[in-house]
Amino acid sequence: MTSERGALFDPTFGSDVIAPLVGDRAWVTAMFDVEAALSRAAASVGLVDVDHADVVAAAAAELGSSLDITQLGLDAAAGGNPVIALVKILRTAVSPSAVPGSAVHPGATSQDIMDTALMLVSRDALAAIEASLDDACRAARDLALEHRTTPMAARTLGQQALPTTFGLVAANWTMGLHRARTRLTAVRRTCSVQYGGAAGTLAAVHPHGPAIAAALAAELSLAPQVAPWHTERTAIADLACALGTAAGAIGKIAGDIVSMSATELGELSEDAPGGSSAMPHKRNPVAAITARAAARRVPGAVSTVLSNMDHEYQRAAGAWHAEWETITDLLRLTGGAAQRIATSLGGVHVNPEKMARNLDTTNGALLAERVTAALAHHTNDARDIVTARCAAGAPLDTDPAITEFLAQSTVRELLDPAGYLGHASDLVDTILAELALDTDNTSDSKGSR
Repeated sequence: MTSERGALFDPTFGSDVIAPLVGDRAWVTAMFDVEAALSRAAASVGLVDVDHADVVAAAAAELGSSLDITQLGLDAAAGGNPVIALVKILRTAVSPSAVPGSAVHPGATSQDIMDTALMLVSRDALAAIEASLDDACRAARDLALEHRTTPMAARTLGQQALPTTFGLVAANWTMGLHRARTRLTAVRRTCSVQYGGAAGTLAAVHPHGPAIAAALAAELSLAPQVAPWHTERTAIADLACALGTAAGAIGKIAGDIVSMSATELGELSEDAPGGSSAMPHKRNPVAAITARAAARRVPGAVSTVLSNMDHEYQRAAGAWHAEWETITDLLRLTGGAAQRIATSLGGVHVNPEKMARNLDTTNGALLAERVTAALAHHTNDARDIVTARCAAGAPLDTDPAITEFLAQSTVRELLDPAGYLGHASDLVDTILAELALDTDNTSDSKGSR
């Protein structure tokens, strides 16, 4: 018995949501969509009979949903890509209707079809990823608003530093997700058609090449090309880098949630934690863990795309071919990570009591900076006095060297984390207001086939 690719692991890593958009069937459907659109585009300038283009489109639609993909894959091996076999199948399908072979694939080369299909697959997958990022953004924003003034320990270089608020932590999560989403949106909007013919000159359809390319873009609701980009791969690099940035933003949040869910901290927990096969007490933040796992696999694929940009001459031998599955994997992994982090954030539980307990762990050393500043008004030895007391691990409010100058009640007031949060709550407001404005300015409807 055989199973679909990813059937075992995709649900764990969230990729089952996006798999139908980037899988083999999606690719085949996209290639047939491009061929159908190309015949209609050629008909718009009189190179293909309109009725013939309609027959091609109908056959392409049927084959896109029914073609044996396994056999197509086997047939594709001889030519190094599936388009050669796919065009042959489409021409055979329309020939009983007296449609000439020239009505199928007019003026195109295999890379035109593959690149444009990649843009279709990417566009639809990006829209789904953006939707997951939107869900995650909303959840993080709600946490920021609810816990705008909830004190917790800020940690730098792995150590407690000063008090902050969980609201500011969540607001920064929101900002990262929103920036990543905005970049993906920009890339999606620029997903463009590819139509250049055998060597990128459109010689086979001269003088109609630019008109056909424009009509093809309109048919597929893709951005028009400025010129063929067969070996100019910055568009592919932009796509990969935007996905890498999104995965990085997701991985940062997932790592924070995992760390803050540790038994010793206990500041966060997930709505539906996972258990352990051996340890009944475990409550693992599985959604954050699996988001992090998917995100961690993305940088390597981004590196593959960037190291593949040196496509030689007018058609690359190998570098182009290496992009197909790499971009598919990037979409699959980033989409899975986005879906899982949205699940995690949407069900995260915040424990302000544990945050307050952790703030007290250092016996006031967390507010040593504040005590030092107040003590400095009375003695030049303030820093040495406070440093020595912190090194001893003793409470600051009972140190005679401190209470000689500051009343014990004053020291205790200085040690209240809620009184030393700086602009934390203001920054939450600033971040969320900026993101709301940016959302209003950049909102659009997500295109799909």
